[in-house]
Amino acid sequence: DYFYPRYLDCIHKYGSPYTKDPGFVTCVQNLPDQCTPNPCDEKGTHACQDLMGNFFCLCKAGWEGRLCDTDVNECSRENGGCLQICHNKPGSFHCACHSGFELSSDSRTCQDIDECADAEACGDARCKNLPGSYSCACDDGFAYSAREKTCRDVDECLQGRCEQVCVNSPGSYTCHCDGRGGLKLAQDMSTCEDILPCVPFSMAKSVKSLYLGRMFSRTPVVRLHFKRLQPTRLLAEFDFRTFDPEGALLFAGGHQDGTWVMLALRAGRLELQLHYNGVGRVTSSGPVINHGTWQTISVEEMARSLVIKVNRDAVMKIAVAGDLFQPERGMFHLNLTVGGIPFHEKDLVQPINPRLDGCIRSWNWMNGEDTTIQETVKGNTKMQCFSETERGSFYPGNGFAFYSLNYMRTPLDVGTESAWEIEVVAHIRPAADTGVLFALWAADLRAVPLSVALVDYHSTKKLKKQLVVLAVERVALALMEIKVCDGQEHVVTVSLREGEATLAVDGTRGQSEVSAAQLQERLATLERHLQSPVLTFTGGLPDVPVTSAPVTAFYRGCMTLEVNRRLLDLDEAAYKHGDITSHSCPTVEPTAA
Repeated sequence: DYFYPRYLDCIHKYGSPYTKDPGFVTCVQNLPDQCTPNPCDEKGTHACQDLMGNFFCLCKAGWEGRLCDTDVNECSRENGGCLQICHNKPGSFHCACHSGFELSSDSRTCQDIDECADAEACGDARCKNLPGSYSCACDDGFAYSAREKTCRDVDECLQGRCEQVCVNSPGSYTCHCDGRGGLKLAQDMSTCEDILPCVPFSMAKSVKSLYLGRMFSRTPVVRLHFKRLQPTRLLAEFDFRTFDPEGALLFAGGHQDGTWVMLALRAGRLELQLHYNGVGRVTSSGPVINHGTWQTISVEEMARSLVIKVNRDAVMKIAVAGDLFQPERGMFHLNLTVGGIPFHEKDLVQPINPRLDGCIRSWNWMNGEDTTIQETVKGNTKMQCFSETERGSFYPGNGFAFYSLNYMRTPLDVGTESAWEIEVVAHIRPAADTGVLFALWAADLRAVPLSVALVDYHSTKKLKKQLVVLAVERVALALMEIKVCDGQEHVVTVSLREGEATLAVDGTRGQSEVSAAQLQERLATLERHLQSPVLTFTGGLPDVPVTSAPVTAFYRGCMTLEVNRRLLDLDEAAYKHGDITSHSCPTVEPTAA
């Protein structure tokens, strides 16, 4: 069955055996070899073994089957010994690693690739190596751009995070509220809430008193005109209280060129200016009376003399040549003004600032014939005085004052090292935790070159904390904690000059919020502003954008200010807005103190 058919094949192929063709001889000789022709698969067979009527295929590694034609899948058993990836292939396999790993020298295990070893992996972002990967990180407020390999600022304001005004900045943002409208940031640092008093001042007023400092325009608060049929002498008596050292108390007489007298305060003492028959005189006498306690003042015209009394003791008796009541059209006339004068102060015998922050009560003009003043005062609380006061200026949270001051040094300032200087000492007793104490305003640029203010949050750390902030424009230079709501007086000192800016509260120096280079840049900005006209504001700011300074709210509480070693007198301000009292402040209620 096996031999003869193959023998016939040899005859068919090489012809008759009798011809003895060599090919026939070889063909017949190979008939017993089962491996010829080779029945085994060529790829998978190492060798074919001839057997008795049979054969055996010896397979190469990675092959199996009778003919060695079946691939062995090494990856199906224990992943081929590979740690991560096993790739099967005909007759063999190889190990591989996931992205971020590389094959170790044993060709089976994997080790992490440190992509951060490449300095350009993340560009200007921070590179953090991870098992099999890496990440590019940016500071808070920035997002990584894989295309540009850089950190780009996230504009949080586009996400509607603030209730009112949002200002984006590199890596951060700040929310702002309408401070002039009485609002401040709430606890969540994004919504707004009312600025409420945290220290109750005694705001009670007396309906029987008349406040003399209400008219900042220098015009009198009371104007009376008396007409008599017979010659009459002036008689005026009233209780008076003030801390103000200077101002016009009472004026009696006619026109500025006629006969008149003016009772005023200068350096805390009574001063009498007289103008009779074209001749002017000035005299001053008596004790200092601007100590804030009630005293009875009287002016009595006698025969050829004027007598001024304090607490019924005569402090001045001046001889005069004429009468204050002047005849006109058959009657005798007298003009009487209180808390001001009827003409400009330059036309006085000796100029004086007529603004007087004082209070009168129990007044008696010409033997009490006039009662209309009392009725008017009862119906208008702005004309009434605080029942209890102490020394200082009171800012009610709705006003400000400004001055025209120059902070650049002149060539006459010998021995100075800086071309400019700003030193501020503020004695404050706040009633609320937010408000502008002192600021400079560049009207042409609508900028706030400098501000010192109370604020109840830390803008960069976004924490609620009672602070005093010193800022140039909108950049905070220094911060210092303060116990705003303890009802006590605190002293805030600020000093700025070339290369230096300091802030202190009650003698403790504040913390700088900028680097040395940033400080120099901000001070250079401030100096550029000072080379042009600036206005000095106290207690608030004009109508400015809420982002012009860290705080735009009005200050509420008592305050006195010294600027460059000069005490700022609100009576000397160029302008005053709101119900600010210049020399008297209501006291703190005992429970708050």
